[in-house]
Amino acid sequence: MSSADFTEEEQGRYDRQIRLWGIEAQQRMRNATILVVQLKGTATEAIKNIVLAGIGKLIIVDGEEVTEEDLGAGFFFRDEDVGKKRVEAAKARIESLNPLVTVETVPTFDVLGEQSFETTIRDVDLVCVTDWIRDDLIRMNEVCRRAHKPFYSGGTYGLLGYIFCDLLKHDYISPDRSAGENAKTVKVTVSYPPLQDALRHRWDTLTRRQTKELNPSCVFTILALWQYQSIHGALPKQLTDTAALQSIADSLLSDAGVNKQVLTTTPPDLTESISTTAAHEFSPVCAIVGGMLGQDILKTLGAREPPIANFFAFDGNTGSGTVCRMNMS
Repeated sequence: MSSADFTEEEQGRYDRQIRLWGIEAQQRMRNATILVVQLKGTATEAIKNIVLAGIGKLIIVDGEEVTEEDLGAGFFFRDEDVGKKRVEAAKARIESLNPLVTVETVPTFDVLGEQSFETTIRDVDLVCVTDWIRDDLIRMNEVCRRAHKPFYSGGTYGLLGYIFCDLLKHDYISPDRSAGENAKTVKVTVSYPPLQDALRHRWDTLTRRQTKELNPSCVFTILALWQYQSIHGALPKQLTDTAALQSIADSLLSDAGVNKQVLTTTPPDLTESISTTAAHEFSPVCAIVGGMLGQDILKTLGAREPPIANFFAFDGNTGSGTVCRMNMS
């Protein structure tokens, strides 16, 4: 495979990437069809990255209309788009980022249903579901596994954000550091668990230092939000929801065996603040989480670098993020 396989326009547009990643990695991106579900702030940033990088086709599923709240983190939208379907308002602006990428929109969530989701993903290479509820993420992840499709999910809750990926058995090329100065590359294969198994991860094998480095208060606040949403059908929105969220977070901490010398209870100031902000999007947090999500999808497609393994949590209160290997060997 050589640069001659690319058109002159492609060579000009992707020259820097081809030199950085190599011809084969760029070819894999060009051949890829990516399905992204829900066009909110996280997806907006991720889509920008993967479209500019030169994937082959993007399919966006979203049945909602643009609201005034979407204008903050959704830079594909304008004031005059309020009331229009999100995908219809954004399509032309996404296409203008890179005319070489085919953009297809699906203005309904019906294709995510129990019967039709398997059909929806049949001809795609990777699925990315953003800002979605945990129980449906588990279901869609299982459908993707049966169809042998890599699966990403990501989203933000106020100042917190996450990325999860299930890449099945994923191969990538890595330098063989044991060879010293004459380092060659070797193929590395990593096995990923589905979300349902990842959520059963035990923390009691970690040392105090290892536990502290993973910022469990951020991780378990996100997991508690998922559980709260599953129980109540919505995210917490007011201070009176704090006690319920705190109880869930502390129960999850205890059940997972988190080192008690590090954390016995989720910080009350964190659960209190997230109870009033979880339902809102903050543009800087969406930019960071969505940017990392897009870059990680490109890593998976290019197979030249290790993707995250397998749960990334971002804490906007400190501006830091951590990667947890949840039930990965």
